[in-house]
Amino acid sequence: MRENGNLHSLYQSILGFNDLKKHALSFLRSIKAFPYDSLVQEEVATRKRQIADVMGGTDQQWADWKWQYKNRIKDSAALARILGLSQLEKKRIERVSRVYRWAVSPYYLSLVGPDYMNSPIYRQAVPDTRELIPVSSPAPINEAHDAPTPCLTRKHSGRMTINVTNQCAMYCRHCLRKPTMSQDERHACLEDIESTLDYAAINSEIREVIISGGDPFLLGNSTLDFILLELDKIPHIEKIQIKTRTPATLPQRITPELCGILGKYPSINISTQFNHPLEITPEAQSACARLIEAGIVVGSRSVLLPGINDQPNIMRKLDQELLKIKVHPQHISHTQDVEEIGAVQTDSNDGINKIRSLHGYTSDSAIAPHRGRSKILTPRRLPQSQ
Repeated sequence: MRENGNLHSLYQSILGFNDLKKHALSFLRSIKAFPYDSLVQEEVATRKRQIADVMGGTDQQWADWKWQYKNRIKDSAALARILGLSQLEKKRIERVSRVYRWAVSPYYLSLVGPDYMNSPIYRQAVPDTRELIPVSSPAPINEAHDAPTPCLTRKHSGRMTINVTNQCAMYCRHCLRKPTMSQDERHACLEDIESTLDYAAINSEIREVIISGGDPFLLGNSTLDFILLELDKIPHIEKIQIKTRTPATLPQRITPELCGILGKYPSINISTQFNHPLEITPEAQSACARLIEAGIVVGSRSVLLPGINDQPNIMRKLDQELLKIKVHPQHISHTQDVEEIGAVQTDSNDGINKIRSLHGYTSDSAIAPHRGRSKILTPRRLPQSQ
């Protein structure tokens, strides 16, 4: 009987190893198009030349984040010249742009492949008429209605957020702040920032400050340095988190000068957002490397987006590519069921089931409410055998 039991256990082990091998081979087959390989590099180089021809940029200007920001593509005519859009596609974009702002940096647009309509880059950056479809329970975010200062958000006892700008290198179609981003582009005025810093100083229970927007890295270096210095002077502030998507959408912004400023403040960490493996480019890798070399902890919080990254193998490959560049994969968020992001909503139950299928490839996952969303909690670890 004991021998039969041992044979049964061995048989079960062999079946288990075979299943693991099948999963691994299936994963490898499904991700062939994801790495930033020579074919993708060639396509990106071709698209870069197309954009440079339309925008009139040189290689030196391409590497300048201010040129990238100034020359964001934000009208359908310029986009049509670059991608070859049809008149119908142009009209659809124009229809949405009358309601919601859009803009995309030349760099990020260069990552759009030949089949642009199915590109995960295009779908994150370019307006879709489904954004205008109302949902059953619209619940737009209103963070400022009861704030003691104009650029302050506070929803937790020990944490507060300073919203320093409404400008972004790219206006993501899944952003919950799209109504705010539809206003005139502007940074918060210095007086409002100073009053928010004063609020942080006199409320000793606040241990963490989040600097958000928009994208804080679109501020000038001197303004960022001023904000960080003032926060660093407050003894009860233990952690400063900067939320930025520039490593993915405008990596040219991560300059040595910026990293020199950030490196002066040991309490800083960066929370960025990579949503697809194709965003892990050599430029993005270099930007993250500069931050890490400056002593900054960099983490990525991904958003689960239909037709972009809602397949487990895509998210698994994203985690692998992030770990290669020493960026910590954090949590995965579901988009909220609100009117402004109708084009990129993922059914919560469907999304949760897809991410749960990663069990064995991720660990210690749990579902918890987060700012009106659901999130898969960190860490998202890969199997040790990889």
